[in-house]
Amino acid sequence: MIAIRPTNERGAVNLGWLDSKHTFSFGNYYDPNHISFASLRVINEDKVQPSKGFGTHGHKDMEIVTYVLEGKLEHKDNIGNSSIIRPGEVQRMSAGTGILHSEYNPSDEKSVHFLQIWIFPNQNKLEPSYEQKMFGEEETRGKLRLVGSQEGREGSVTIHQDVNLYATSLAKDEAVHYNTSSQRKVWVQVARGAVTLNNRSLETGDGAAISEEDSITLQGMTDGTEVLLFDMA
Repeated sequence: MIAIRPTNERGAVNLGWLDSKHTFSFGNYYDPNHISFASLRVINEDKVQPSKGFGTHGHKDMEIVTYVLEGKLEHKDNIGNSSIIRPGEVQRMSAGTGILHSEYNPSDEKSVHFLQIWIFPNQNKLEPSYEQKMFGEEETRGKLRLVGSQEGREGSVTIHQDVNLYATSLAKDEAVHYNTSSQRKVWVQVARGAVTLNNRSLETGDGAAISEEDSITLQGMTDGTEVLLFDMA
């Protein structure tokens, strides 16, 4: 079973400095049919204008993954981390018992475009922690690269939940295959470009909830296509 979440049906907010699209209910956007999927709670596609950003704010009991598509995003938090996140890097922040952080576009010329993903942790009241790793294009081109997992396997960031997060970049007509299990849920998010998913067309911003499928085939419809795949309990 494959249920498509079309890009043009997502929630939207435009504050001038921020243009954001919400796959699931978030903030003032509420859709009872799209609250979460398995352990996946939020996928926000954000575009932040130069020299703008989110001031210091708090989170608790959530695994937060940031995936930059274009530009740079500056992160600072109250547990001593300060970094710049660039395309190809994956940041994981475990909010746990509570963390304060800010996210800011340090460029005075270019906007930053990124996905922010929230995943329910497998337990609450974890000690807050932070991790950031680079995955070069050669690691994701034409294959599914594990970039996040519960055990931090294969050099991925550690996510405190039974989830395997993969990233792939595909040229036109290039394909990757993934075997699924009837006991697990899969979500596919098209970050840029367009793909076919088991012969169903998806474009930038589209998502797909997948269950009871034996396998998945993603085939690029355009060069420079980029897709995230979440395999969850």
